[in-house]
Amino acid sequence: MLTFVFVCLSISVTGLHADFTVVVGSPSVKVKENKGVDLKCSYTADFGATPRIEWKFKDLKGYQFFIYFAGMITAEYEGRITMYDGGLRFNKVTRADSGDYDCEVSGNGGYDEKTIKLTVLVPPSKPVSRIPSSVTTGNNVRLTCFDADGSPPSTYRWYKDNTPLPEDPTKFPNFKNLTYKMNVFNGNLEFPSVSKLDSGSYLCEASNGEGAPQRGDAVHMEVRDLNVGGIVAGVIVALLAVGLLLFGLWFASKKGYLPKKAESKPKQQAVYTQPRADDMDDGDGEFRQKSSFVV
Repeated sequence: MLTFVFVCLSISVTGLHADFTVVVGSPSVKVKENKGVDLKCSYTADFGATPRIEWKFKDLKGYQFFIYFAGMITAEYEGRITMYDGGLRFNKVTRADSGDYDCEVSGNGGYDEKTIKLTVLVPPSKPVSRIPSSVTTGNNVRLTCFDADGSPPSTYRWYKDNTPLPEDPTKFPNFKNLTYKMNVFNGNLEFPSVSKLDSGSYLCEASNGEGAPQRGDAVHMEVRDLNVGGIVAGVIVALLAVGLLLFGLWFASKKGYLPKKAESKPKQQAVYTQPRADDMDDGDGEFRQKSSFVV
């Protein structure tokens, strides 16, 4: 028992029970595009006087890159960042720098890491929308809207005849007869079964809190009933055309305008004729066939 207590006291006094802790200034940093920014990362003395420090970056698509490795700034970041005791500094950021930055420290048998999320703020651009100009009642119709530049990603709003559409139409008496579904995060406006009440001029708006919201072009969507009469008329015309074609072929055949099939000639048959006696023996006892088949 005394030995166990002595060992525990020895570990505490000699500092073998180390924390090995990495600390970041802020786990989430936001900065406007083309501005400089510091990503601060410090660590406890348990790692020793010369710990191994590495910085890694993972972009929004999930690809990972080294920024600082083996005591050197990697080629992709030379001239863009500066390392100092306690972090790194971007001279100027772009929207491609948004993502997660890992600060990893190891030494004296210890290891720890912390992540800093960097968001480069970029206003939205004019969104690209896809709105059909004419649709048929009862069909599933989807309108789309997308802003490629906004950071953080934009959210979307739709307008019909310059009136903003609520995200959930069932909660508003003026829109309760509309059956659309709106996704404010991906910009889709979907009509599971479009009706004539949905006819109108539509446009979408993108916003992310940076700069002014941006609107796309307005497009008038006309919802039309299925033209049953036109379909029936088309079928009748097609049947009449087929009937006239068949009648024309019959009439031409009857008048002899069409070439007749060539009459087949009878096949020639081989007829066997029994040889005469004088043909069989020529006096020397040798058989001589003079004629046997007549064609």
